[in-house]
Amino acid sequence: MSGHSKWHSIKHQKGAADAKRGAVFSKLANAITVAARNGADPEMNFQLRLAVDRARAANMPKDNIERAIDKVKGGGASAMEEITFEAYGPGGTAFLIETATDNRNRSVGDIRAVLNKYDAKLAESGSVGYLFKKRGQIVLENVDPETAELAAIEAGAEDFETEDSRVFIYTDPKELEHVRRSLATAGFESNEVSFEFHPTTTVPITDDKLSERIIKLATALDDLDDVTKVSSNFELNN
Repeated sequence: MSGHSKWHSIKHQKGAADAKRGAVFSKLANAITVAARNGADPEMNFQLRLAVDRARAANMPKDNIERAIDKVKGGGASAMEEITFEAYGPGGTAFLIETATDNRNRSVGDIRAVLNKYDAKLAESGSVGYLFKKRGQIVLENVDPETAELAAIEAGAEDFETEDSRVFIYTDPKELEHVRRSLATAGFESNEVSFEFHPTTTVPITDDKLSERIIKLATALDDLDDVTKVSSNFELNN
């Protein structure tokens, strides 16, 4: 995972910049609405709780969060659905593109336009999905790595890695809430708790121009209004 973490860094920096200008609010609202279909109480619906926590971390106004949840109560969420698209990227890379959308055709058109621009294309369902494993992920900021890693082990985490001032903790999806609570009890609170698709194997990219094109592709996909998350198996060595 260590070589792949450069995309973690890019997404983290990009997410912070997007949050400052409010560019993520519509994405966050869509994610909240979709999650709320399984229950409008964040204390009883872990997926909704994660979506609300991400919205709060991005300084999304409380009224916006409540409106996104209220769409379910008023039946306005019936058209919203979560769709994961699969794609072949440049250099033999694979992409999973998660969306929350009320218009599948619009989402497909927008995604296909971006893929075409960067020499990529949509793949049939299942074509690249098997290259990824769903995991829980908790990111701790500005902590002592050794202490955090010991706490993660005691909490039942599967794995972890350290990058600069951040510690990435990985869990079985079913254990994410348990590990999160255990870490919080140990004094390690996090605003970055999520489910992620991690590649089981990575594709090393050593050519600078190819690396640049792949990053531009991933960033352009992430910028689409309907896209909630982009995962890939590229590994950058520079």
